[in-house]
Amino acid sequence: MYAVIKTGGKQYKVVAGEKIKVEQIAAEVGQEVVIDQVLAVGSGAELKIGTPLVAGASVTATVLSQGRHDKVRIFKMRRRKHYQRHQGHRQNYTELQINVVQA
Repeated sequence: MYAVIKTGGKQYKVVAGEKIKVEQIAAEVGQEVVIDQVLAVGSGAELKIGTPLVAGASVTATVLSQGRHDKVRIFKMRRRKHYQRHQGHRQNYTELQINVVQA
């Protein structure tokens, strides 16, 4: 059974037992998190799509770690104008272990 969840403004297809990195969630390491914004639930050829959410569906996950992604370097330049801008960005993330997908 799989589910399509929405968290942090993004959508993820999740299956029980897999690890995913999502936008940072305010939770401690080892804490269980329940995600109730489930857009679709599927099992084999059967698919249940919500309008916009599936009623009664939820995904339970355990927080494995909190961290930061690799640095993304931003470089802007105007040729012949002696203009250069350097900037970097590191996005925070939460790594989740999906435990249960409930339909």
